Amino acid sequence: MSDEALLAGMATGDADAMAGFVRRHQARVYGLALSVVGVPAVAEEVAQEAFVRAWRHAGNYDPRRAQASTWLLTITRNVAIDVVRVRRELATDPVAVAEMMTTAASDGDRVEDCDRVAAALRELPSEQATAVLLSVHFGLTAREIGERQGVPLGTAKTRIRTGLSRLRTMLEVSHGE
Repeated sequence: MSDEALLAGMATGDADAMAGFVRRHQARVYGLALSVVGVPAVAEEVAQEAFVRAWRHAGNYDPRRAQASTWLLTITRNVAIDVVRVRRELATDPVAVAEMMTTAASDGDRVEDCDRVAAALRELPSEQATAVLLSVHFGLTAREIGERQGVPLGTAKTRIRTGLSRLRTMLEVSHGE
């Protein structure tokens, strides 16, 4: 079957068409994702999300605008870039937290900074604090955190992002005092 026929089948909800489309393109999609994000586990998540989006939007595919593989790889690239942006934003917070915990305070004692971080973590909802610690301290991916906490991937990502944002705000406020 052609890619266009598989996409037409996907648009009608044909799981066999989706399976065939995935088998045909999974190596290229994963390869592109890996080249953009650089982390195999994250590339797998990107590839999965790209195929989910292709499934959802198969009915919008227009063969006059691009080949199916080009359309799919564009989706993959966009998902990967979004993931890199989010990871970059999240990465700034753990660095700031790590620096705050390891750099000596002006009086030469970093215990005060560690206490501030611990106190700020205690103010977060426990689900967010746990997700932040699993991500920042233990280096778990959002998928791994979701599995450990028994929640969907999107929920895990939201807990990490929201927790880091709230933590940053609390630490900026308490640092300015």
